[in-house]
Amino acid sequence: MDSATAARLIQLNHDFYTRFGDAFSATRHRIQPGVRRVLDSLKGNESILDLGCGNGELARELARRRHRGTYLGADFSLPLLREAESQPEGFSAQFVEADLTKLSVISNQLSVTDHWPLITAFAVLHHIPSRELRLGLLREVRKLLKADGRFILSNWQFLNSEKLKARIQPWEGAAGSKSGLKRVAESEVDAGDYLLDWRSGGEGLRYVHHFSEPELAELAEAAGFRVAETFSSDGETGDLGLYQVWKIL
Repeated sequence: MDSATAARLIQLNHDFYTRFGDAFSATRHRIQPGVRRVLDSLKGNESILDLGCGNGELARELARRRHRGTYLGADFSLPLLREAESQPEGFSAQFVEADLTKLSVISNQLSVTDHWPLITAFAVLHHIPSRELRLGLLREVRKLLKADGRFILSNWQFLNSEKLKARIQPWEGAAGSKSGLKRVAESEVDAGDYLLDWRSGGEGLRYVHHFSEPELAELAEAAGFRVAETFSSDGETGDLGLYQVWKIL
């Protein structure tokens, strides 16, 4: 995928989460079972950098658990960040507006501690177009992580659901739609790239990439990580989220 196509897809998602941020947030007032499993593994005092923090539901869950570590959430959606700011008293949560495709530019804003023992990116990487941009993000994550830290990510496995597969839209038909996406041909995107429609509070489109385990393993190694753990969770069938724990090589 060339940089111009990637830029159009980034803009598509930026516009989507600006326009539908409130409607999207209304569907995200509970954490996923896979995220709960991750939180159950914590000691309770870890400093956490949460990339793609959305409406701050993870921070609220940490507060309910009386988590004692520092928390910093980063996201590019102002509607979601506005809701994230509403947190219980007594919990140290901070939020910053950040375009994760340009993490190297704003990484100094994310260095509020001497490297992070835990960085999370739940349902984030699948919205980053092109291998080049994903690698750039992941290499910056590696720089921000402690040598013995953990990077925990999840990616949407929407192809495991017939209901979700029915929401896939053709690339050629997207131009001129209410999404505002300029023409993108299927030949310009990568294998595993999809457009999924949105039907709550209006009609829109999102760019999503469907990852396989081998593809994630290759990305991890190229970025200087190893995959330490993999598990599936979420959805009625328990396989709509692919979770992994990465550690620095």
